[in-house]
Amino acid sequence: MEERISSSTESAEVLLGRKLRELRTRKGLSLRALAERSGLNVNTLSLIENGRSSPSVSTLQQLSLALGKPIAVFFEAEAVEKQVVFTPANQRPLAQIGKTTIYNLGKELAGSAVQPFAVTIQPGSGSGSQMIVHTGYEFVYCLYGSLHYRIDQQDYHLQAGDSLVFEAHQPHCWENTGSETAQILLIFYPADEHEQPDDRHFSQALIKKELNMKVAVITDDGKTISQHFGRAPYYLVLTIEEGQVVSREMRDKMGHTHFSAEPHTEAHDAPGHGQDAASHDKHVNMAQAIADCKALICGGMGMGAYESMRQLNIQPLVTEERNIDKAVQEFIDGKLIDHTELLH
Repeated sequence: MEERISSSTESAEVLLGRKLRELRTRKGLSLRALAERSGLNVNTLSLIENGRSSPSVSTLQQLSLALGKPIAVFFEAEAVEKQVVFTPANQRPLAQIGKTTIYNLGKELAGSAVQPFAVTIQPGSGSGSQMIVHTGYEFVYCLYGSLHYRIDQQDYHLQAGDSLVFEAHQPHCWENTGSETAQILLIFYPADEHEQPDDRHFSQALIKKELNMKVAVITDDGKTISQHFGRAPYYLVLTIEEGQVVSREMRDKMGHTHFSAEPHTEAHDAPGHGQDAASHDKHVNMAQAIADCKALICGGMGMGAYESMRQLNIQPLVTEERNIDKAVQEFIDGKLIDHTELLH
């Protein structure tokens, strides 16, 4: 029997339906568009939005993937941006990723100029060996234990009371190499208010934990990495098992030429180029051929395409390396840098 979200009162269904409608309209999607994207029936979606149906867990999972949101968002109260955020020690919002616990100390703070976290790291855990690059600055203060930071090929060993602050465009990663639990105060100061550096720090490790995966590469010839995500005609899909490439497969890729006959209109108050709902739908279509891949390596792409891939749970990586074999090996070794400064 299919597991269902329990709802003791009708109002809970109404609230969930209202949240779904709000998320859908914010994405600029019609009911039919959401139905196509999620694989659910239009009538089913209508019943949920009107509070007349209690969706199953699997239905909510389909909706969360289609909307690019975590499933928990359906049960959260609407966040109100605040000028002052007081976070009692016993009420810190937290997320658990493997053996690392992340406490958000600035949830609902108006704007994104400062993003503070308390991070508890068990021995052997960290951001992953994949080097991280993002805009702005990063501040680290070791509260207790010890932590190893690597910034642009330079090693730093932090003990309790030690701190680091640096320009975050320098490739970096961190790990608890000691034998005791460590906790740090980690504060991001992104130059781009829409950037979420915490995603880069705490999602890279998840990719590297999966030794068996498929990785797609944007290519024109199957040997070199294309700099043009939209124009390239192929994906080279590599299957990785236990850190080794065991198979390669060329797949046709949809591109700009497939949509050239469609009229493109963009409202003056719409998001940046390539980030509107119509562009996202095109990116979704372009990604259908690599829905089974965990990562996408390319030489260049627009910010809209980059964000669309992330919403589809495909981690995009923009590299300056042109040789596919070298780039994939760097990815396997955790050394492939995501050059987000190359996004346009």
